[in-house]
Amino acid sequence: MFKFLLSRVAVLIPTFIGVSIVAFAFIRLLPGDPVQMLAGERVVSPERHAEIMHALGYDQPIIMQYLDYIWRLLHGDFGTSIVTKRGVIGEFFKLFPATLELSFCAIIFAVALGVPAGVFAAVKRGSWFDQTVMGAALVGYSMPIFWWGLLLIILFSGTWHLTPVSGRIDLLYFFPKGTGFMIYDAAVSGQKGALRSALSHLILPAIVLGTIPLAVIARQTRSAMLEVLGEDYVRTAKAKGLSRFRVVGIHALRNALIPVVTTIGLQVGVMMAGAILTETIFSWPGIGKWMVDSVFKRDYPVVQGGLLLIAMVIMFVNLVVDLLYGVINPRVRVR
Repeated sequence: MFKFLLSRVAVLIPTFIGVSIVAFAFIRLLPGDPVQMLAGERVVSPERHAEIMHALGYDQPIIMQYLDYIWRLLHGDFGTSIVTKRGVIGEFFKLFPATLELSFCAIIFAVALGVPAGVFAAVKRGSWFDQTVMGAALVGYSMPIFWWGLLLIILFSGTWHLTPVSGRIDLLYFFPKGTGFMIYDAAVSGQKGALRSALSHLILPAIVLGTIPLAVIARQTRSAMLEVLGEDYVRTAKAKGLSRFRVVGIHALRNALIPVVTTIGLQVGVMMAGAILTETIFSWPGIGKWMVDSVFKRDYPVVQGGLLLIAMVIMFVNLVVDLLYGVINPRVRVR
């Protein structure tokens, strides 16, 4: 197991370097620069513009800027925001709980519906239920996040008045947000109605963010179950007279979970990308909205550091998924 961890960490190192290059180059390929964005409509003289660029270190050759960026990363310095003058890593971990809470609820929604739907679709292959589930999965996967989010807002918030339009909680609730996880903080605040308000604000964003993972998980579960249900050991279990629940729920599903868990792990990256649109649509104060605002402001340190930190979260999740293989299926031996 230890050798496996070392091999995985060794693979992550070049991945980390590659992401740092992409993060560094991405923001610099966009037109404009931080000085122009900070100035807004004000006119900045060429001399003053050059002075500020020199103070920020952006007048140096690109390769020198990148080497300086890597050197600071090796010392744990992800930079300081040009706009807010606060540390990037501090801002990230201040906003990350909001994105983590939204992503966790979205993946719970996707797994809770996707896995059972895929299992029943495989068991009832060719039936109306199977065709309905697969058709709905195709529609859900193909649906643009921004359109789906706006549609739900129009229906549930604008027409039926069932859910709030934006934010994490109603403005009338004031309490210390110690953990950054609104559901927990609202639950322990002691204010009547705070938890209900936090949950109502979370419903639509979680559904929007979890729709594509739900579709992918349902299709992958069905595919994996169909493959496993045709194996000899499943036919043997049926021949022994075991109940359908034991055959499908224990013998087949457990072995079919490996590709499903892999798919769930891969959806973390998809959800991080989807969080950018979802948080923007619902004004959700997480890292997705933070990144969008930073791109528009050409806040180089925030975009670079934010992309790198998000990539580190995704790499960590994929490492955990690899370690789960041996737990789910004892036949998978990690050496």
